[in-house]
Formats: sequence, structure tokens, C-alpha cells
Amino acid sequence: MGLNSFTRDNSIFENETVLRDEYTPDDLLERDDELAAYQNALRPVINGAPPKNIFLYGQTGVGKTISTDLVLSQLQSDAEQYDDLGVETIYLNCKDLSTSYQVAANLVNVFRADDPDQSTISTTGYPQSMVYDMLWEHLEDLDGTHALIVLDEVDSIGTDDGILYQLPRASTAGHVTDTYVGVIGICNNFTFRDNLSARVKDTLCEEELHFKPYDANQLGTILRHRAEKAFFDDVLESDVIPAAAAYGAQESGSARQALKLLYKAGDLAREGERSTVTGEDVENARELIAKDRIGDEVNSLPTQGKLALTAVYTLERRGETPSKRIQIHEEYERHASAIDADVLSIRSIHDRLSDLRLKGILDGEERNDGRGGGSYYQYQLGDREDIIGEILQEDERLSALF
Repeated sequence: MGLNSFTRDNSIFENETVLRDEYTPDDLLERDDELAAYQNALRPVINGAPPKNIFLYGQTGVGKTISTDLVLSQLQSDAEQYDDLGVETIYLNCKDLSTSYQVAANLVNVFRADDPDQSTISTTGYPQSMVYDMLWEHLEDLDGTHALIVLDEVDSIGTDDGILYQLPRASTAGHVTDTYVGVIGICNNFTFRDNLSARVKDTLCEEELHFKPYDANQLGTILRHRAEKAFFDDVLESDVIPAAAAYGAQESGSARQALKLLYKAGDLAREGERSTVTGEDVENARELIAKDRIGDEVNSLPTQGKLALTAVYTLERRGETPSKRIQIHEEYERHASAIDADVLSIRSIHDRLSDLRLKGILDGEERNDGRGGGSYYQYQLGDREDIIGEILQEDERLSALF
């Protein structure tokens, strides 16, 4: 059977790009309070004063990065009317960076990327002090009064947080004399601040903005706005957007995930050569996306993380969930011993369970039994049981456990 010809379709999508990650909207719906707080935090810049250092918290898909793009673009535009102001922004995604050295080296390369007279540097091999000196030199050479350095997904660097101490002090420490330097950290992990060193907390966290997950009504507004541009008229049945918004709010509160769900539902209708998108398409899209997402997350786990997850899975199969970490650790010990893996402490397994909960793989409910019992988490898989079981059984090292 040969290939079919590629032909343009015009039954479902009028402009599917607006549902995809690479699309940047001109405005941000349902985030008026956050945008106002963000602008207020940056107001010292427009007055010519040193900038505040700002930390944004919230899970992925709740508007942190888009807010930053919109607010900084507005700030730069408004600053142009003042002769004594020049605002420069430097953006770096820290997703794959785990040390302050790597962050500093990559910032140097951001400056050098568009300069044909300077080559980028290796992210290993230089003395750290030399890398910092290069960074200070680039900041000093900026033709601006303010340099705002945006570190997206900054929680990736973990506890190696020296760069978060050095950057906010660049001006006061005399490393950069003609430009005020401010840091904007965008963070997906709410506990990241707790693990920062005391000196970094004192220096960096002047202003903190929290972006809560979207609720179903807010997601409905966002989806309707994008759907008007993405789909042809009368393509969506009346229950599609409410269903996509409800699932999105229930599972993550992420606009990105809700838009992905709506896009996938439309794609399924197109694949089926139908002229309308139905609630059933949303349900089918949800199952496919969940399996893909959970599969990617679980497959990326190290063996010890998979063993902790296997322990919860076997307890769930026996009807013994939600379970406390001590029950899970006992089950984990049996599995680890069975495949001749190192047996980690209950504290280490607790950290892995917390990570799985933050990734949305486990459901974790905090319980408080009062003064006698204290507070603790109970974990379960919920409706992910079958999907996770299939994925775990495909792992060669764990297959014997099943």
C-alpha cells in the first residue's frame, strides 16, 4: 500500500498554530492580578532606581513565562520615552543546567551568540572566576542603565546556587559599575526556595509572585478565545470546551495542557475525516495524552524511582492504598531485594514519592491526625493504575517482579 498524497484540509482547523506551544498570544487572559503585581514589582526600573529581584512560582503552563515576555516588552517599550533609561533583558532557560558554573557560562554565550567577533566558550574547563569575569565584562559593555536577567526553570540548578548570590550583587559588589543588574527567576518547584542558602534568600527573594493553577472557568475562557481563531465556525460541539476545561483543571490547572487536549481532540476528528469535534474526541484525546505523558515521565525515572512506583502499584493492586510511606517502603524493600538493587532509606524513598507526586504520577493527600498522629502524606495511583502497570512491566530489569 503506497503513500497517499498530501492535500490541504479545510474542515476542522482554520489556524491550528494558535493551539500549539510555539504560539505567543498578544495578551494573557485570566491573569490580571498577577500582571499588575508583576508590573508593580518592576516599577523601580522606570523610575531609574535599582531593580528588585523577582521570583515567580507556579507549575508549568500557568502563565509565568508569557507574563514575563509581555511585561518586559511593555517595560522596554515604555522606557524608550526617557532619555536617561535603557533597559536590556537577557533570557536563559536553565532546564538542562545543574550548576551555577553552567548558568554563568551559558549567559556568556547568550551575549556572544550575535557577535561575530567573539566565539562562544565551552561550558567546562575554565576556572569559575574567569567565567564570572567574562560575564561581568559583557554586562559592563551593555549600552543600558538596567540589565534584567531572566532565568527560566531556575530550580534545575538545585542547591548549587552561587550564581543566584553573585548576579544580584553584581552592581553593589563593583563587578558592574554602569548598569543596574536585576534577576527574575522563574520556578516550577514551590519548594526550591526552601533549599536555597541563607545568603541567597537574603539577596535574591525581594519580591515573590505566585501563579496559581487555572480553574475550569478560567480555562474555559482561554480555550474559547483560542478556539475562535483555531477552528472553523460550528466545528466544536457544545460540550467540547467545557469538557476540555474541566479535565484541564482537574488534572493540572495548566493552560498549556488544556490547549494540548483541545488540539488533540481536533486532530482526532481530522484523522477520522469528520466535520465536527465531539466530547468523545476530548475523552479519547485525554487518554492518549495521559498515556504519552506518564510514559515519558516514568521511562525517564532511574531504577530507584521506578522501584518506589512499583511498590505503590503493587499495593494498589491489593487494594491497600492510599498508603503511608512506611508501608510503601516495606513493599519497596521486597522489590529492591528481589532484583538485587541497593535498598535506600525510608527518607530517600519519601523524597522520590514527593517527586512523583509533583510530576503528577502519584496522587498524594496530606493527612493530619492531630497532636498524637501528626501530619503525613498518603499515596495512590488513582486512575493511572493500568497505564503505569503497563509501562513498568516493559522495563527489562523490573519485568521479573510482575
